Amino acid sequence: MFISNAYAQAAPAAADTSLMGNMTTFLPLVLMFVVMYFLMIRPQQKRAKEQKSMMDALAKGDEVVTAGGILGKVIKVNDTYVTIEVASNTHVIVQKNSITTMLPIGTMKSL
Repeated sequence: MFISNAYAQAAPAAADTSLMGNMTTFLPLVLMFVVMYFLMIRPQQKRAKEQKSMMDALAKGDEVVTAGGILGKVIKVNDTYVTIEVASNTHVIVQKNSITTMLPIGTMKSL
């Protein structure tokens, strides 16, 4: 006999359908969401909150940097726009949300 007989294998054991079996399948997904929350979502919310508080505290006389890299002194503040003096008698009107950083007073004189 050159060909051996093929026999059917035994039926596999019934799958574990208990609560613990279902938890272990979803545990990596839940852990990945928790890690993403603490590494990405939470810091972004914190930065947005700090940016909003900075924009609310914006006042005349503050020295700021815009998103385009322009340094200037705040002359006038409206609800959505800010007038910045970038040189003597040179005023630029920018949107309030384009201001990225407030500088300590006197920084522009040292440049």
